[in-house]
Amino acid sequence: MTTWITICDTCKQDDWTPETHSRPHGEDLAELVEAQSEGREVRTRRVSCLMGCSHGCNVAIQAPGKLAYTLGRFTPDQDAAEAIVDYAELHAQSETGQVPFKQWPQGVKGHFVTRHPPLPANDQG
Repeated sequence: MTTWITICDTCKQDDWTPETHSRPHGEDLAELVEAQSEGREVRTRRVSCLMGCSHGCNVAIQAPGKLAYTLGRFTPDQDAAEAIVDYAELHAQSETGQVPFKQWPQGVKGHFVTRHPPLPANDQG
């Protein structure tokens, strides 16, 4: 199963203004995560808005049949991108999507916003 990193490319942090920034912070983070994930066990995609504006910059880590996570409050820099992709690879390697805390990259600690259980495998719920 493929683990996906879904990156909100419209996230803007509190310091964003049209006078000081030419594009949203989310685009900066998306480019960094995409570059970091090349040749790794994960895939990336961009979406316009994960509706976590008070937690920007946001990403979701998801795979069919596994726990899914939303993480936010990232600074769009190389360290954040590395931690996000490293965590997503651990998610990919986990049977359930749950990664033991002691294995979390330091750069994702304190960034978890939500956890979602996997969808039922059938319509029976």
